[in-house]
Amino acid sequence: MRRGVVLMDVILAGVMLGVGLAVMLSLASRTVATQVEGQRQVVAAWLTDELLSMVLVEGPVIYPQLYPTHGRCDPPFQDFEYELDIEDIGLREPMRVTATVRWAHGRGVRQVSAQTYIAERQQEDPLELRAPLEPIDRLGRYYEDEGF
Repeated sequence: MRRGVVLMDVILAGVMLGVGLAVMLSLASRTVATQVEGQRQVVAAWLTDELLSMVLVEGPVIYPQLYPTHGRCDPPFQDFEYELDIEDIGLREPMRVTATVRWAHGRGVRQVSAQTYIAERQQEDPLELRAPLEPIDRLGRYYEDEGF
């Protein structure tokens, strides 16, 4: 009789250990999947910010002439697709710029969008390179601030 109770304890402990390990493995796989999705959201937000920055640098009128407004991102971000909508909302008003980055998520699609207003660049030649009038001596300015 005593051997039967010990055997039952060993079987019960094995079952409990198996269930505990299965739960731990399930939690670990969910944690990894959540971390990967979080990384994708961060990359998508970074790509969205980069799109808006490029429109700001080039100007909302010139940007569509120089670059495509939709497509797949360059490697190593080829898993992401982008769309840029530049909308002229009226005379002498800044343009509404919406950047959207999408990526596959399981059976669906996730996306990050950002919207801002950007005015046209006010230069005679819109394709002219922007540069400071005088060279900037950053090192000299640093030492000047330090009292050297």
